[in-house]
Amino acid sequence: MFSGIVEAMGQVVKLEQKNEAVRFTISARPIVGRLSLGDSVCTSGVCLTVVEFDVETFSVEAIPETLRLTTLGDLREGDRVNLELALTLHQGLGGHLVFGHIDGVGERLSGPPDSYDAREAGKDEVIHWYSAPPAIMRYMVFKGSITISGVSLTVVDVADEAFSVALIPHTLEVTSLGDIEIGDRVNLEVDMIAKYVAAQLEPYLQQLKGIG
Repeated sequence: MFSGIVEAMGQVVKLEQKNEAVRFTISARPIVGRLSLGDSVCTSGVCLTVVEFDVETFSVEAIPETLRLTTLGDLREGDRVNLELALTLHQGLGGHLVFGHIDGVGERLSGPPDSYDAREAGKDEVIHWYSAPPAIMRYMVFKGSITISGVSLTVVDVADEAFSVALIPHTLEVTSLGDIEIGDRVNLEVDMIAKYVAAQLEPYLQQLKGIG
């Protein structure tokens, strides 16, 4: 379990094919001193297991299913990734509850859809728009939570097939979101509470449709 509050930015220093999996070796001196074998690390939003580490780097592996459902297969040596260690029970929850299980992949857009009347960015914020699959958009609500590449953010605008988030300069500086360009893909995870509530309500909603 994670919070979406990035602890460090790592850099991919090596990619290795391991049968059908890919091993990523990541330079991350700020956090490697706290790692043990088998620990979970949220890597650009994806929960991965530490399989090796030294004083400067750690390695994780992604199986084909993970590569297919996330943007990890897009990574190249030199790319920066957002990193967060798993929460402990005594820590504060600065963001929101995050599984590290990606719900889908979105793409950064140049702006809002043509038909959507979006608000302008404030003086100290940057607005990013992202597309998202319908299965994700159903959970999007104004001022709700969304995790983008491991970063906990608040939804600003919700259109039919896209949404926006506001980013302050600090977030752009300490996470990889400042590297995201138009057309780049990002990992998306919606609020887990929203998913559970929707799953519990679905049978009742179906019953109401039948009555109607």
